[in-house]
Amino acid sequence: MSLVKIQNVMSNELGKRVFVTRPPEPPPEFLLNDPTDSIMIGITKQFGVPFTWTFAGLTNPHIAIVGISGSGKSVLVKTFLLRASYIWNTNAIIIDWAGEYKDWVNTSGGTVISLAQGDFLNIMDLSGMKPLDRAKQILTSFEILTDISDYPEQKRLTIEAIEQTYLNSGFQLAAIPDPKRESPTLKDVIALLEEKITEGTYEYPAELENAVYRLRQFAREGEDYFARKSTVDLGRLVSSGLVDLDLSALPDERFRALAALFVLQSLKEKMRMEGAKKVKGINAIVVLDEAWKIANDERSDAIMIVREGRKYNFGLIVASQNPTDINEAIFSNVGTTFMLKVKFERFMNYLQSSLNFSDFIRKEISKFGVGQSAVEMSFQTSVQFPETFVLESIIMELPLDAYTITIGDLLNQDELSDTTIKKEVTIEKIALNARFVEINVGVDVVNDIFKQLDAKNRLIDARGLAQIMSAKGVSRDASVAFFRGLQFSDTIITRVFMNVNV
Repeated sequence: MSLVKIQNVMSNELGKRVFVTRPPEPPPEFLLNDPTDSIMIGITKQFGVPFTWTFAGLTNPHIAIVGISGSGKSVLVKTFLLRASYIWNTNAIIIDWAGEYKDWVNTSGGTVISLAQGDFLNIMDLSGMKPLDRAKQILTSFEILTDISDYPEQKRLTIEAIEQTYLNSGFQLAAIPDPKRESPTLKDVIALLEEKITEGTYEYPAELENAVYRLRQFAREGEDYFARKSTVDLGRLVSSGLVDLDLSALPDERFRALAALFVLQSLKEKMRMEGAKKVKGINAIVVLDEAWKIANDERSDAIMIVREGRKYNFGLIVASQNPTDINEAIFSNVGTTFMLKVKFERFMNYLQSSLNFSDFIRKEISKFGVGQSAVEMSFQTSVQFPETFVLESIIMELPLDAYTITIGDLLNQDELSDTTIKKEVTIEKIALNARFVEINVGVDVVNDIFKQLDAKNRLIDARGLAQIMSAKGVSRDASVAFFRGLQFSDTIITRVFMNVNV
């Protein structure tokens, strides 16, 4: 029989004792939703509650996903899109910066649109818009991508030439266009400006020539991906199931950003033309993965979609390794944020200050492995529980083919014994392909590298991979950027290149 000891305790002492505290996790009724109207995400860490996501009780259906390379961002995106398609018949348009999703979209029965590999987008296409509005959008894109804002005269010349080109093609600037009338192209705008140069009457010829030069960068022979008749009907993208707009073969970041901006502009206008929906849902999701150039600029239509998309049943998913790449207007307005493994202190500081989660959550994030995540949700109504919680595991679809890059031969004995040092990196084929695209390695070279890796059973040491890349003409600077993208330290990268002829 146990003894019970009675103490006299003052009320002020009793008040200091915390007998029960609510754990950092919403009640089950907010986590486990109707399975016919929600999608399975994962299992919570505290109580092992299945977490099924639905837009119904949130401020909006938009999502931000942050985490280092290899933490599971792209697999989470794929899993989410597939399940949203099953439950809500949701369409998806992936603006695929580095070609990371095209293999998966193909195997999933979706449609891949590959710009610079047979597909073209005419940025002068109206898609039902008034020419006056499209002209303003085109100029906004050039303001984001070039320095035209610093040259008011060139800016004026450009917008006037675009508007005049529409007039010359039989359009009325302020009228809804005849869908049967063919739109002019950027080459027509350039021809109009060149004609003005030939006339020799313009008082600032240098300004005129520079305006032409800026536009010609996007209309050169062989790089006129946006200055030819479109092969893509953007109006149908939002109702075409799973669509991957592959930008990886475009020459550089400016071309990719121009394509992305044009698509976002067209989707925004389609939303507005169709009008607000009476029955709420998610008809279409737009995915921006590592598209920092347009996710970070306040003039981008990605911000407008975040602010207005809910009433048109449009959702936006923005994913990035660097949360500071996402414009504050996007990041602060999304209804759900998934935080996977975050490595750098300044990124963690940014997330914690933005979302105001506890130090407990911060410590949990720092210990995450692949497929673990903290989730922050913004509910429509005021709640009396923490809105940020931890998932022990995200239940994802199986990954595609993976490749392993080892560094064991570069480590000394102490480093080999150190369990905190990662001895290898395993990465999906589509993610590895994306790393090559980021350093501007050509498609043929990438395919040849993969053939050599396949011949080695998809297992290779970092130095051997660097040697293959060198033999294929990849510069040392590009190779260093590649290995940094795989989260190798500068010390390891230095050792990689010690005996490599680059």
